[in-house]
Amino acid sequence: MIAPFLLWGSSMVVMRDALAETSPLFIAITRLLPAGLLLLVVRYWQGRPQPQGMRSRPWNPLGWRGWLWVALFALVDGACFQGFLAEGLGSTGAGLGSVLIDSQPLAVALMAAWFYQERLGWVGWLSLLVGLAGISVIGLSPLMAGEAVGINLDGTGWMLLASLSMAVGTVMVRQVSRFADPVLATGWHMVIGSLPLIGILLVQGGDPWSQISPEHWLGLAYTSVLGSALAYGLFFYFASVENLTEFSSLTFLTPVFALIFGGMFLGESLSLPQWLGVGITLLSVFLINSRFDIEHKVWAGLENWGKDPNWGQL
Repeated sequence: MIAPFLLWGSSMVVMRDALAETSPLFIAITRLLPAGLLLLVVRYWQGRPQPQGMRSRPWNPLGWRGWLWVALFALVDGACFQGFLAEGLGSTGAGLGSVLIDSQPLAVALMAAWFYQERLGWVGWLSLLVGLAGISVIGLSPLMAGEAVGINLDGTGWMLLASLSMAVGTVMVRQVSRFADPVLATGWHMVIGSLPLIGILLVQGGDPWSQISPEHWLGLAYTSVLGSALAYGLFFYFASVENLTEFSSLTFLTPVFALIFGGMFLGESLSLPQWLGVGITLLSVFLINSRFDIEHKVWAGLENWGKDPNWGQL
């Protein structure tokens, strides 16, 4: 289940270099449109008559309600998320931006508890706060090291909107999956969601692709095929069948993987605060995936403690 977050973390490293030669909006489009078309081609092939024993799968949502859910999904998780993210990237530092984006498990937990009655428990809430603390230490480590870090309120607002959009999209996927399987829904939501962004790019004018080097075109291909098509397909598949709160908490691993790949391929070294943040983040993932066992052991221990005849005596 960690594959989507590993792919997203590696894609962040690739996109960081590409941003020097193109615009965030163009990168958002390249992450959506080619990946969506690729998934639809795969699903179209699967929808053809198959050999005996293999089930033919539709390549379009079921009925007008299916198209409506996919369109809403595309608007929220495609156009809004990628659009807000593109705007925020231009004025928010990568560290603070990752903190804001990867805080979305908190919103997912609240909405999953409200709409799907998922039980989180006190250990679950504690683990989410620990995870938020971990990515905060990672993202704000330059400030902790005494470096000057500017905070742009407009960029912060865009990134918070992006985080909320992704959280809403994650919660929506269960309803979308009633009319289209996760792979099909992911493909259509990428294609439809890219259309408003293409319109904005055309209005802005210019040719943001003209200065991109061959190496960065290869990097953008990686982010589209693996960092988007495969990663989002896996992410929304798991989101449709797993506990939403528990699964979305793995989002905390994205900046951890980004740091690891940055060290491997860009020669970046982790500072002591960043190592501390990685440790705190991994602790939060362990806590939320073991929360029921931990709660049971704590309550059992308290119950046994209360039965101790010496309890309460000095």
